[in-house]
Amino acid sequence: MPHYVTLLRYTQQGAAKIKESPTRLDAAKKAAEASKGKIHAWYLTMGKYDAVLISEFPDDDAAARFMLSTGALGNVSTQTLKAFTEAEFRKIVGSLP
Repeated sequence: MPHYVTLLRYTQQGAAKIKESPTRLDAAKKAAEASKGKIHAWYLTMGKYDAVLISEFPDDDAAARFMLSTGALGNVSTQTLKAFTEAEFRKIVGSLP
């Protein structure tokens, strides 16, 4: 399944309700599983982004639906990057002319 790295920033609403964040993360994990995806890791970060999420979904459409529905709740804004595993990287580079 495709992998994704998502950079998250708390909105004003999300920051105001930061103590609810662990419960929201649990709900996000369940929502990902309902979309046949999985959240592999979640990290609180310091700097431009407040958190980083590592996930996988069956396809880009499923990942986009999950990220859009998460953002629609108003607690975080997201920027998602499609990621390639080391094996996928080696295959891509190996196929170069």
